[in-house]
Amino acid sequence: MTWRGIRGPIAVALVVLAALVLGRALSRLDGPGTGTPAPRAPAGAGGAVVSNRSHSPGAVPVPPGTDAASPGIHLVEVASGFDRPLFLTHAGDGSGRLFVVEQGGRIWVLRDGKRSDRPYLDARPLLDESSGERGLLGLAFAPDFSTSGRIYLSHTGPGPANVITRLRVDPAADAVTLDRAERVLALDDPAHNHNGGMIAFGPDGYLWIGTGDGGRAGDPWDHARDPGSRLGKMLRIDVASHPYRVPPDNPLLGRRGAAPEVWALGLRNPWRFSFDRETGELWIGDVGQGAWEEIDFEDPKAGGGRHYGWRTMEGRHCFDPRQGCDPEGLTPPIHEYGHDQGCSVTGGYVYRGRAIPALVGRYLFSDYCTGTVWALERGEGGEVRVQVLLESRRPVSSFGEGPDGEIYLCDHQGAVLRIEAVP
Repeated sequence: MTWRGIRGPIAVALVVLAALVLGRALSRLDGPGTGTPAPRAPAGAGGAVVSNRSHSPGAVPVPPGTDAASPGIHLVEVASGFDRPLFLTHAGDGSGRLFVVEQGGRIWVLRDGKRSDRPYLDARPLLDESSGERGLLGLAFAPDFSTSGRIYLSHTGPGPANVITRLRVDPAADAVTLDRAERVLALDDPAHNHNGGMIAFGPDGYLWIGTGDGGRAGDPWDHARDPGSRLGKMLRIDVASHPYRVPPDNPLLGRRGAAPEVWALGLRNPWRFSFDRETGELWIGDVGQGAWEEIDFEDPKAGGGRHYGWRTMEGRHCFDPRQGCDPEGLTPPIHEYGHDQGCSVTGGYVYRGRAIPALVGRYLFSDYCTGTVWALERGEGGEVRVQVLLESRRPVSSFGEGPDGEIYLCDHQGAVLRIEAVP
């Protein structure tokens, strides 16, 4: 995943140590046995952002509370006591249920703010392990879930491999089993970190999959730039067929030596992507190597095939080679921030709820190390305006979107919170 230890008060010191031992959001570390020392978290991590500088060309940083159009927001705890929650979603079935994914393999139902007495699903038998960046990483309900009962899980498995598993369950049940589980896709993975793991159905009805570059530091296997590898990519598949088929308009379909499932290249470790539920536009939070975190953006209706730069570039900066790299043909991020502001981006959602009108149309994202919550506004001409909304001081492992468009935040230490306007 994307997490890297948190510095701060002694009260969170043990959490910091655990994060470092379990992977420290291993997204920027070398693999086991390399002897590479873990980089230190940036000064100010754990609550205080060193500066509010934005590193996107043309972006206008706005400190909290200085903009009349800026909503005052706070986090309201919905439920707690989870074991490393890292995703929240809904089934789109009109039930109002929310589903919370734990890294360890269990999924829980939240109904009217109350957690179910027993897990909705225990997927632990599918996992090889659930430490570091491995475990149950993603959950998606089919668009026709209320009739088909199809659920998709993204998880790590023996091999090691990154796996997509399909289940068929009773859509009305509040507890289901693995009895009708089948593998849809398994990708060999040479290291334990950089697994991506987000899955979601796009407005086109296809399943989209974000994959990491395979792990270690610097993409030593050069997966992200290789069109023949499915690692370091956005994949797009049609799961209405068994086990799946490739959509006919995928950009690399029919290209010799290319993986036909690939929609976009050049990602390092996409930790959470989402589609704007109103426009269909795609937003990706891609974790950086050692200096820059980035937000990528595209309108899928314009066609696929974009290359988001890794490992030629980290954000808008040369990485391989360190100087004089060629950005021709690469799609730069819509926004980047340096490690003076955080160290591990957590992608979020464009707010389309009704409770906070001033946030409508703004993309919310965060950083695992600082817990800062930002709002990014994209103008009609493409200009970007980024504002700090909140200093949560929490390890934000994921955002989630409810059926009503309201936004939730997962605290990796065990809580689920809803973003609300200050009364």
